Amino acid sequence: MIVAAGRIGVVLAAGLALQGCSDGGRLMNLSSASTTPDEFAILPSRGLEIPDDLAALRAPAPGGSDLARVDAIGAGVRALGGDPGGGRSDPALRALAGRIAAPDIRATLAAEDAAFRAANGPRLLERLVGTNVYFRVYAPQSLDARAEAQRWRSAGVATPSAPPPPRP
Repeated sequence: MIVAAGRIGVVLAAGLALQGCSDGGRLMNLSSASTTPDEFAILPSRGLEIPDDLAALRAPAPGGSDLARVDAIGAGVRALGGDPGGGRSDPALRALAGRIAAPDIRATLAAEDAAFRAANGPRLLERLVGTNVYFRVYAPQSLDARAEAQRWRSAGVATPSAPPPPRP
């Protein structure tokens, strides 16, 4: 009886140890156990409009967009004064970025980040509990926005888009 209980204990301990290794090296645990609706998945659409000339309507195309669908990203870029396709369609900007950045910068950064995440992954108890360790791991690389803004202001650089210093 004692031997059987010992075997069961070993099997349970091995199962718990293996469960701690099952996250695949993810630092961000964004899974949710709740079945509630996602409020961010709902996009408001514009109201129905009847054009002045119904003959001027285009024929519907399979897979095409409709007039009531809102392009949320494009609307946000336009609201901030930008051009939704500006970065992709500006050859001068692309040429400048190509001169400054290394040609294989994405592959290099991906390899360096994979090595960093392998060396700084979740600990055993964090894996067992499913704790989000992203902020702990990347905390040394984070930037203090207020301190950086103050550093630039002290150097005499105007920072109009930065938040004002906190009030005493």
